[in-house]
Amino acid sequence: MKSLRHFPFSWVCRAVPLFAVLALLWPEFARAGYSIKAPLADGFDQAVGKPDAKGYYIFRGFWPNGHLGEDWNGNGGGDTDMGDPVYAIADGVVVFSDDYKRRWGNVVIVRHAYREKNGSTVFVDSLYGHLDKRQVRMYQVVKRGQQIGTIGNCHGVYAAHLHLEIRKNLKIGMNRSAFAKDYSNYYSPRSFIAEHRSMSGRGETVSIPVDSFGATNPDEPRESGTEPPPNVAKNAPKVNIPTRMTPKANPEEDRRKDLNEQLRLLAEENKKKTESIKDEDMDGFWSKLKNKLGKK
Repeated sequence: MKSLRHFPFSWVCRAVPLFAVLALLWPEFARAGYSIKAPLADGFDQAVGKPDAKGYYIFRGFWPNGHLGEDWNGNGGGDTDMGDPVYAIADGVVVFSDDYKRRWGNVVIVRHAYREKNGSTVFVDSLYGHLDKRQVRMYQVVKRGQQIGTIGNCHGVYAAHLHLEIRKNLKIGMNRSAFAKDYSNYYSPRSFIAEHRSMSGRGETVSIPVDSFGATNPDEPRESGTEPPPNVAKNAPKVNIPTRMTPKANPEEDRRKDLNEQLRLLAEENKKKTESIKDEDMDGFWSKLKNKLGKK
């Protein structure tokens, strides 16, 4: 009993709560260092009608502090594109795949790595929302143009379409409200894809960080069986995940490029409409106009 008098009960009382807290937080600490070896993207294509979105149009475009992505519809309108294939816009790793509900429905997020002209490696996330079906799982390596799901309507909430986002910030995940809704965190998808159709990097691989937004999504649902598979390296090599893994944002330049791209697309659309008008159609138009004026 004498020996118990010298036992450090006070130290144990302080240490037990500390160990309990560490035990609860350990899964999140352990996940923070995961990375997966995957190919560098050698270019980006459209997510529907690959590679150039043939048969589809943008019903609702991107604008900062408003709609943070693009809504792609089939040319037939309505639900005519329901169940159409959705493709990964580039090589990458699936970092989210779940039915998130909350007016999102089935969502897939793919993380891509690509090489800038100055040699730096940059990471971006592409989000595919309102899917009818998901055909990929967490941590799966996907190829450019690989089908990852099908167009849906968010369980009947909307008319069928694909909601596509491209993010600079790797921590957003499904918690958009916690981050600025502007060019500091998002790209205009069509502008980004137009500028990155073809790049160097074919055959190269890089460690892509995963599980970067778990802490910012406390209620993030996860499918069972999504613990990292054997191809996931834990803390090897060490990959830090800053808020943004891209060069310093230039909002004015991004806006200018996006406006130029919208003007280019508008000019192309008007050109197609003009080319589709036949001479005989114009002759008929002038005849009708002449008759109408003659009656007056």
